[in-house]
Amino acid sequence: MVVTAASVGLDAFPFTSHLDLVGVVVAVAVGYAYGLRRLAPRFAPHDKPAVTRRQIAWFVTGLVLLLLMESWPIHDIGEGSLYSVHMIEHLVIALIVPPAMLKGMPGWFLRLLVKPILPTLRVATKPVVALIAFNATLAFIHAPAIVDLSITNEFAHFAIHASLLMTGALMWWPVIGPIPDLPKMAPFMAMGYLFLQSLVPTIPASFLTFAEKPVYTIYETLPRLWGFSALDDQVLSGLIMKVGGGLILWTAITVIFFRWAGESERADRPIPVPVPVPVSPR
Repeated sequence: MVVTAASVGLDAFPFTSHLDLVGVVVAVAVGYAYGLRRLAPRFAPHDKPAVTRRQIAWFVTGLVLLLLMESWPIHDIGEGSLYSVHMIEHLVIALIVPPAMLKGMPGWFLRLLVKPILPTLRVATKPVVALIAFNATLAFIHAPAIVDLSITNEFAHFAIHASLLMTGALMWWPVIGPIPDLPKMAPFMAMGYLFLQSLVPTIPASFLTFAEKPVYTIYETLPRLWGFSALDDQVLSGLIMKVGGGLILWTAITVIFFRWAGESERADRPIPVPVPVPVSPR
C-alpha cells in the first residue's frame, strides 16, 4: 500500500516551507562553519584539533532536530490540530536540541561567542538560577492564554520557542560545562540536579492529564486529526510531558553515573611499577 499525505490525514496540513526558520537554521550553520574555518587559526589551541568529528555530529544533530520540529508536518500538526504533537516539539526544543548544540561547540569558539555576556552568564548558569528560569518559562508557555497566543500569532510562537530554547540551554549548561570559565557540576551534583528537574514538570503534566475538560479550548476549534478528541489529546500531551521528559533526563543521569563510575574505577587502579630485568653478567 502506498502511504500518502491524504491516506494518513496530513492533506489537511498542506506543505508549508517555513522559510523564516529555514533561514535561521542556515544562518546558524553558516556561522558555525565560518567560525571553524576562519577563526580557528587565530583562537583555537594549537595542541589539539579545532573541532572533532563528534562535535560536528552533535551540532548538526541539534540543528536537524530543530528544523524537523519547526517544519512540516510536525509544526503544522502541533499548531493546527494536536497539542500532544506540540508537546513533542517543546520537549525536543528544550531537552535535546540545547545539549546537542552545546556539546557540538568547541570550547574556544563558544567562549569567543559568549565573552561579551560572560558576567551575565556567570549568574544565569548558576544551577538554582538556571533551574528557576527554565521551569518558570515552562510554566508560562503552558498557560492557556499563552497557548492561545502561540496558535494565533506567529511572532509570539517564534518568541515562545526561542525562549524555551535559550532557557533550555541555561538549564543544561551546569551539566555540560562547555567552557572552563563556567565549569560543570560534579557528577553527583549533576545527577541530583537532573533528578530534581525530572520532578518539577509533574505538576503541569498532572494538570493536563487529570483535567476533566480541555484546558486549551482553542484546540477544540481545530481539525481533529486521526480521531483524537481534544480531551484525549490533552491527556496524551500530559503523559508525553512527564514520561517523555523523564526518559530524556533519566537517560542523561544514567550516562553521567556510568561515566563517573568508570572514571572512579580507573583512578583506583594501581599504577603498574616496572620490574627491573636482571642482567646476567657476561
